[in-house]
Amino acid sequence: MALSSVFRNLRLPVIGSPLFIISNPKLVIAQCQAGIVGSMPALNARPASQLDEWLAEITETLAAWDKAHPEQPAAPFAINQIVHKSNDRLEHDMQMCAKYKVPIVISSLGAREDVNHAVHDWGGIVLHDVINDRFAHKAIEKGADGLIPVAAGAGGHAGVKSPFALVQEIRRWFDGPVALSGAIATGGAVLAAQAMGADLAYIGSAFIATHEARAQEAYKQAIVDGTSDDIVYTSLFTGVHGNYLAPSIRAAGLDPDHLPESDPSKMDFGGATTKVWKDIWGCGQGIAAVTEITSAAALVQRLQREYQAARERLALH
Repeated sequence: MALSSVFRNLRLPVIGSPLFIISNPKLVIAQCQAGIVGSMPALNARPASQLDEWLAEITETLAAWDKAHPEQPAAPFAINQIVHKSNDRLEHDMQMCAKYKVPIVISSLGAREDVNHAVHDWGGIVLHDVINDRFAHKAIEKGADGLIPVAAGAGGHAGVKSPFALVQEIRRWFDGPVALSGAIATGGAVLAAQAMGADLAYIGSAFIATHEARAQEAYKQAIVDGTSDDIVYTSLFTGVHGNYLAPSIRAAGLDPDHLPESDPSKMDFGGATTKVWKDIWGCGQGIAAVTEITSAAALVQRLQREYQAARERLALH
């Protein structure tokens, strides 16, 4: 499937990344209406039956928007599926995605052929997030359509590779859709992602500090107040290394400078991990660019202005 046909309504080459607990239909709809891919984890709908309601809300609202704004149709939306063995909801959530023919599925924490085949059966595409070139090969071999290289500095479960290294390794052999993740929070960074070989930028942390995001006000303000110095990389909370805001770690009574290691067996998307993401706040290193809590539409507009300014600035040289 051609990249242009899937992302034809994008007004900025950006995917709003799925934010565990925080993303909801309100944020997804706002992102799509603003002209970027909006996304959310299926697991954010709790109980599981709520996913049906949320997908109905998203598809119906975006269809109504398209009818009312034929000159500026909404961008497609995506649903993130955690395919790790700890997710006992995967079969149910995939059935819901099939019911609504979700256009883009973002798969995480494992690549599975059956998931990819199912998405292709209803006409969707799969983007799989990876932290290194080896996992990228595995994902494509198992039928993923595109890749999300999660580079150093990304929020949540991030890798340690430089985006320059990761993208150039992937582009040696893969010419399909690539959305780069890792501390991208300005329009100039979006253009830089494209310059190094990505098709799209994958932006998450900046959208936490929006009115539509389902995050505590203190969380949003911590992002506005924070810089890369406030980000801590640790495996303690879920067993998989990730980036978190130091103020939330201190609030939990822990010393962010002296955290013990953990192991992947702690992964539990039904219980303990949910509490972790509620109390220990995931965040990427790009937050110094976030200076206010605003609407998703206003954030996208800022990114568009910066993106255009960056293009014009380069054209002068």
